[in-house]
Amino acid sequence: MKKFRLVAASMLALVCTFGAKAQNLEFAYDAGAEIVSTYLWRGQYNGGLSFQPDLAVGWDSEHTSFRVGTWWSVGASDWKFRKNWLATDDYNPNTYFVPELDIYANLNLWGVTLGFTHYYYFGGSNFFSAGDIAKVKDLGNTSQTEVSLGYDFSTLLDLPLYVTWYTMVSGDDGYLTNAAISGEGDIEGTYKRAFSSYLEVGYTHTWDNLGLSLGGAVGLSPWKSMYTDMDWLSIDEETGELLDESKSFAVNNISLRLEKEWSLGDDLCSISIFGVGMLNTCNLNKETVFVNAAGDDKLYVQKLNGAIGMSVWF
Repeated sequence: MKKFRLVAASMLALVCTFGAKAQNLEFAYDAGAEIVSTYLWRGQYNGGLSFQPDLAVGWDSEHTSFRVGTWWSVGASDWKFRKNWLATDDYNPNTYFVPELDIYANLNLWGVTLGFTHYYYFGGSNFFSAGDIAKVKDLGNTSQTEVSLGYDFSTLLDLPLYVTWYTMVSGDDGYLTNAAISGEGDIEGTYKRAFSSYLEVGYTHTWDNLGLSLGGAVGLSPWKSMYTDMDWLSIDEETGELLDESKSFAVNNISLRLEKEWSLGDDLCSISIFGVGMLNTCNLNKETVFVNAAGDDKLYVQKLNGAIGMSVWF
């Protein structure tokens, strides 16, 4: 919780400092929603057909902007029942994917963006999962808190290129160290906070006369993290040995997005349709490129994914 308070206080101080110096502040908002056939995020399959609304308010000035907002994802497969699992009073293991609520704040200064995002999943967890990682894991709290730093090169160079670094600083983000098989046949060890980090570089080319854009991105994780399958610990059924399929580095997102946009009215809103293709090279092999099994609990390990969708923005 102390880390969360420090991050929040730092963001507030930056907003107040630069907000006071900025000239010609104008109220601004962003509002819209997407419907996607598959919820894909940083090279990961996060669910099937989903509705994802987004609302943010803030201010704009000549060289700065600020937004605080909320983003939701509610999928058709959320709260999906899986047979032969027993639910307790405070946790339902029959749910693989659950609705997600993100609270975020972004401060942009001459193309440099400082970001804060809190991810909350409606799976019986506390809204905030602060404190020691072992305690967080023991309580089954799944929410996470992330900070980010990025730069948009189009601000000064008229180049549609961006680079952003993201790091999880609190919540359910850790893995077992010194893992071993106990006498009861369970996997035991000491939890270590991963500080899961993700670096993404992206470029988008736009044909303004056609309302068409093509964007590409490459994302990687520089150390063992949630993006490098840090939880892939298992016991070999034949030898009884402990298997660890996690990696210390991974290029977990190579993606392309093609989008066609239309403007309605006097800038009343814009509507677009898009398609996305995404490849995750972490633990990529012939068994994981496509997973021949139905159900979200199996598809989350699939490494080659695609989605189509529609969005509207006001």
